[in-house]
Amino acid sequence: MPRPPSRLSIGVLFVALLWAAAPMMRAQQPQQPQQPAWPGADADPVRSPDGEATGQPGGEIQGQGGGYVLEQDVEEVVLNVTVLEGNKNVPDLKKENFRVFEDHVEQRIQSFQHADVPVSMGIVVDNSGSMMRKRPAVNKSALDLVLASNPDDEAFIVNFADEAFIDQDFTSDVNQLREGLSHIDAHGGTALYDAVVASADKLAIDAKRGKQVIILITDGEDNASQLNLEQAIRRVQQLSGPVIYSIGLLFGDEMSRTEIHHAQRALEILSAETGGVAYFPKSMEEVDQIAAEVARDIRNQYTIGYHSTKPSSVPGFRVIGVEARSGLRKLTVRTRTGYYPVPAHRKKTMGAAE
Repeated sequence: MPRPPSRLSIGVLFVALLWAAAPMMRAQQPQQPQQPAWPGADADPVRSPDGEATGQPGGEIQGQGGGYVLEQDVEEVVLNVTVLEGNKNVPDLKKENFRVFEDHVEQRIQSFQHADVPVSMGIVVDNSGSMMRKRPAVNKSALDLVLASNPDDEAFIVNFADEAFIDQDFTSDVNQLREGLSHIDAHGGTALYDAVVASADKLAIDAKRGKQVIILITDGEDNASQLNLEQAIRRVQQLSGPVIYSIGLLFGDEMSRTEIHHAQRALEILSAETGGVAYFPKSMEEVDQIAAEVARDIRNQYTIGYHSTKPSSVPGFRVIGVEARSGLRKLTVRTRTGYYPVPAHRKKTMGAAE
């Protein structure tokens, strides 16, 4: 069934940004062929005012009148850090409880915050044929997650099969998000990696919040993307991109053990590399509980910033490690595994939170 003209295909967005806005990636992978536009793309590429993707996160603080000031300083590396004691979030740590390392060299923490700051969120949902019976429960859980999140969050909806479509642009209106989730075609393959990269690019350009998240829900392994897993992770890391929470609905008789293993491993790597976590419920009844856990995790993170001891002009991937200690407590820390330096300076001030 053809999609209405008002629904925006993000195929062109993905292609334009992947190759036009990532010169470092092209320089390090010179033999990668240019990707053609995805079939069915019906929108022009979305670009920032200067034609480049803006992907470097920054510190976010509450200003007068309830607004937020977003300062983006590429010299400052900003980490969203989850700390757990067992399965429970740890809310009482101070700056001195943390140590941050880059390429095994300890860094001086410049900024520290533990607050429920609003986020920009992409809800990216598998729309392939095998998801038909699961979508009503998935849609309900996705909306429950939004309702359990900060009321100043903004979110957009991407439904993907062998193509990805933005079925609702950024909004805080739950009714509009519900409408976006209701666009169920349930056909075709699973271009998961392409959908994740296109969504990360959209966050980099259009998000109003410095803290960014992707909620990825799928019931299978990728079988239709132009990118592979390694390339998708690399692109998200080059953007200093979103934390990815994956929910893999890998139960039932549709997949072999080998397929389940491959799909689970891919989601685990994708989430772990970006500081998120992958969940694998045994039934649809568990998805609501997982959605509530994800919302709680997002709202209880620490934000840590530091200026690297290595100049941003030095290329290459930087490995990040974060430790948290508090007495004899056994704490687990989760954050992104590293980043690529971005040799540009940007500063953007946002108005009052909607």
